[in-house]
Amino acid sequence: MSQPEPQPDAALPELAAHPKVELWQGDTPLEQLNNLGPCLGITLWAKRDDCNGLAMGGNKVRQLEYYLGRGAAEGADTVLITGAVQSNFVRLAAAAARRLGWQPEVQLEDRVPKDDPFYRASGNFLLDQLLGTRIHRFPQGENEAAADRNLDEIAARLRSEGRRPYVIHLGLDHPPTGGLGYVEAACETRRQLQRMGREPSHVVIPSGSGLTHAGFLVGARALGWRVPVLGICVRRDAAQQHPRVLRRAREIAGLLGTGLEIAEQDVIVDDSVLAPGYGQINEQTRTAIRLAAETEALLLDPVYSGRCMAGLLHFVEQGRIPKGSEVLFVHTGGTPAIFAYQSDLAPPAIDSAAG
Repeated sequence: MSQPEPQPDAALPELAAHPKVELWQGDTPLEQLNNLGPCLGITLWAKRDDCNGLAMGGNKVRQLEYYLGRGAAEGADTVLITGAVQSNFVRLAAAAARRLGWQPEVQLEDRVPKDDPFYRASGNFLLDQLLGTRIHRFPQGENEAAADRNLDEIAARLRSEGRRPYVIHLGLDHPPTGGLGYVEAACETRRQLQRMGREPSHVVIPSGSGLTHAGFLVGARALGWRVPVLGICVRRDAAQQHPRVLRRAREIAGLLGTGLEIAEQDVIVDDSVLAPGYGQINEQTRTAIRLAAETEALLLDPVYSGRCMAGLLHFVEQGRIPKGSEVLFVHTGGTPAIFAYQSDLAPPAIDSAAG
């Protein structure tokens, strides 16, 4: 492996132009997976964004620092967001609101055809309730524009009650402000790698709404870091996801204001482990979750981080990540969802009393 040339700490001062609230302090760990990596024939690192400290952590904390920074600048006292029943974003938005002394209001969509009682009552949903979140129901799951319109109707009612809601829309018609959090994450990760003298050949990251993937890509390219960023599709197929991430990346680059251009070939997405669809577990993901747990005590969720690891395993098996490579896996969290999927994940019960 060739060593990178020594460079000054990676940073993008343009980020300072955007308001931000602090929801945690310090850097998340960058850990070498010394059991799983050799098992796969690669050197494997995990960027542990599951360890950022707010209500069981996850990638959305970074996004919320920028979304709610704008909300704080506008004098908000309430956060309003939409997501699936087991949404990590919803859980962390509610937690961030409580940290700031705001009221959380969330809209839960029926995105996943799953009637399992654990899914409906445990995991992130349980934490939403513990946080005292006011929950609104939305009976659709694949209509972002309609979900956002309904958020605006809820916001209007809240304003009529004297509240000052900050609305986090997820559709493409709204600015990808949260993506700046992953521009910052790319800077942080690059600094850590430089200090260790490491240069991964690939970064593997989940690709859902697109802001984590696009933000990290923009941050890397703005630093002059040309590493391929491989996005593993967790919600949409590659044909839908590629233009979405490209659009978001270009919009985030515009927010950054550096004149950076993101080329179509910069955006890499793969849907090999997506079936049967968002929030529905498959055998590849189940295998990845168990392998990470049994080799590293690394806990991955069925929707994002587990499916991303399944994609990484697939890339290695297919030779798209060659043996001997050095790879960075971005762990986006999602730990509470493990409990909502226990019917899919728990191994058959063993009767320890026998014998």
